[in-house]
Amino acid sequence: MPPSRKPPRALLLLPPAPSPPTYAALKAAYNAPLFTVLQELARSPQRAHGRVILEVAVPCPHLYGRLDAPRGPFYAATESLVAGLYKLICVIAAKNAIDTEDAEGVDARIILVAYPRNGKLDQPAPENTPEHETQGPAIDLYTLARRLTSWDFIYSVQSEEGEGLAKNFLAFCSVPRNVQRVRGGIVTIDNAASSESNPDSINHLSVAVGGTFDHMHIGHKLLLTMFAFVLGRRHSHDNGPSVLTVGITGDELLKKKKYAEYLESWHDRQQGVHDFLMSVIYFGQRDDQRLQIEELNEPGPNGHAVHVTYPFGLLIKYVEIWDPFGPTITDEAITALVLSLETRSGGTAVNSKRLEKGWHELEVFEVSVLDASEEERVDETFQSKLSSTEIRRIRSERSQSHK
Repeated sequence: MPPSRKPPRALLLLPPAPSPPTYAALKAAYNAPLFTVLQELARSPQRAHGRVILEVAVPCPHLYGRLDAPRGPFYAATESLVAGLYKLICVIAAKNAIDTEDAEGVDARIILVAYPRNGKLDQPAPENTPEHETQGPAIDLYTLARRLTSWDFIYSVQSEEGEGLAKNFLAFCSVPRNVQRVRGGIVTIDNAASSESNPDSINHLSVAVGGTFDHMHIGHKLLLTMFAFVLGRRHSHDNGPSVLTVGITGDELLKKKKYAEYLESWHDRQQGVHDFLMSVIYFGQRDDQRLQIEELNEPGPNGHAVHVTYPFGLLIKYVEIWDPFGPTITDEAITALVLSLETRSGGTAVNSKRLEKGWHELEVFEVSVLDASEEERVDETFQSKLSSTEIRRIRSERSQSHK
């Protein structure tokens, strides 16, 4: 059997984000370059036999110089930015019949780059990047530029800020890169909008999320990106690894779902989550022999899991869950929970259980439910890109039509 072909990869360097990052401001700034790049990649001959991965790097002035700080004070602004960007990608795709949710579509992934608005980098490029700085989804420009990725296409935006970013990026690259320019939009800035550090904020080193994660789509990507963002960086005085715990619903609990015959297996869903998280979390060497994967099959609840250990002290636990709580009520070390607004009650129930056990409550971080109510003629198509049920229904219809 021939080896599977790696999907083509593209990088889009956006100019620094609007402030505040409302959806209207993001649309004015980024609609033009995102439309151009998404459409070009969707039509690319290199995508003829599979998906193309698009990494969208968005510079975040509010994170510049603050990547080692606890993430709580920066969560609201960052979540608004990531949610708005994924929503804009989904709207553009829905309006222009661009596939973003299929195995052969444009697979967009957002990377947060800590970068000053004026483009003047205070710190010189490090001789050797400390390994913990390879932990995404928020990184510096140097780490992005030095990523050992062979991008087939690199795009930047035609504007003063875009040119400055591209120049800094290319200066950090260890190999020559060809960058294509695309038309930009208008970036608005309200200097009154800012995120400030809070000395009382917790640097969370064990964070949990849960879900079914069937047929990875943009809603999942938003949730997983913000889940990874909440995890702080380890400092020299921190003991043990930092931990991301992903609870993934077991197959038996999903048998009554609509179009259940098109549900992905637990292993396929786990692999889909891992593929996405790996791409936004780890910016080190892909073939690093220190990266370890171990599957566990232990008795009792949460006994089946896949553990992935990264060389900079990060452990990701993919746990098969059989109830609404999963490891949040069996692992006392977890300190934060990331969930969708529509499952807010689940966070309340988890904390009630933890209090019954005499444990600390989890700090709960909420992720938006994406909708396109302010957009015309996209709502039904838009929602179909954010629903695993709709993706399964479409696959069912395709299967019936081929019989």
